[in-house]
Amino acid sequence: MFLEANELNKRFGDYEAARGVTFGVEQGKMAALLGPSGSGKTTILRMIAGLEQQDSGDIFIDGRNVNDVPAGNRGIGFVFQNYALFRYMTVYDNIAFGLKVQKKSKAEIHARVTELIQLVGLTGLEKRYPNQLSGGQKQRVAFARAIAPGPSLLLLDEPFAAIDAKVRKELRVWLRDMIVQVGITSIFVTHDQEEALEVSDEIIILNEGRIEQMGTPAEIYLHPQTPFVAQFAGNSSVVEGLSGFRGFGHLPSGQKVLIRPEFVDAFKKDNVQMQSFADRAEDGIVTGISFRGSSLEVRLAVHGITLLTNRSLERREIRLGEHMNVFLHRVYCMEGGRTQVVENELLKDVSME
Repeated sequence: MFLEANELNKRFGDYEAARGVTFGVEQGKMAALLGPSGSGKTTILRMIAGLEQQDSGDIFIDGRNVNDVPAGNRGIGFVFQNYALFRYMTVYDNIAFGLKVQKKSKAEIHARVTELIQLVGLTGLEKRYPNQLSGGQKQRVAFARAIAPGPSLLLLDEPFAAIDAKVRKELRVWLRDMIVQVGITSIFVTHDQEEALEVSDEIIILNEGRIEQMGTPAEIYLHPQTPFVAQFAGNSSVVEGLSGFRGFGHLPSGQKVLIRPEFVDAFKKDNVQMQSFADRAEDGIVTGISFRGSSLEVRLAVHGITLLTNRSLERREIRLGEHMNVFLHRVYCMEGGRTQVVENELLKDVSME
């Protein structure tokens, strides 16, 4: 592992920001520290950077223990949420700042800054000041400035938080491409699970200063190990009991389960292709329809509970109050701090394909 955090603990009064936090990041990979506000993710990032001192535990970068190494000597680049650009410096001078601190020659500085301006797509903006840039452009300058001195590790604290939604999505793709192209080991903090799933190689989910689960985006989403992860990673409904649902009669009464939209299929009552499955489906009433761009999010009332499902815009129109056949494929059962996937027993002898 290029970066190793071993049993990190940090307390601020009664608040435990880190409790036995242990993880590693391989060289050239991007890891996301994902969690709600107050989960400790920014504190952990600041301890790695040397901006905060842990109460106990060890941090290793490229095999070297950096516990007592000042922040400026750890070989780390840092991208702050608010960009932290120097207001009275041009784009060129902001990017060149770290190189000047390193006392590089003018020729070296010019070559490096020119290379980075081209890399991050800011050619022609070299002489502009931060107040003359858009949020996305400022973030690109902040990224270029952070990597200009050649750090071995890049840390990003909520890098897209101050940017509007459309630009934020574009920057996610851009950042991922830049990290791959530069080949720098990176850790970024976010509370946006969609952002973490899209950008990172590995996700570390934090809750109240502890690691709930670590894994690839696919592992986190498809195999949540705890109720917290199951609810945090994905848009879900949590219900107590599936009384009346066909295929789940084997679950205990009042069993707490989590249902994701992709676990639910809803089809019109007159759908000829699905008539053979109608006797296995539940009757649901459409109680809400929300446009989500490429699809509709549909809310359904089934046996007194609300389920969510996504519906393609290419399918036939549905209306509020319409009765539909609803089939529930699977659920996550949550008990004793663990989760378990439970399939609908009717799937044993029928295919929904």
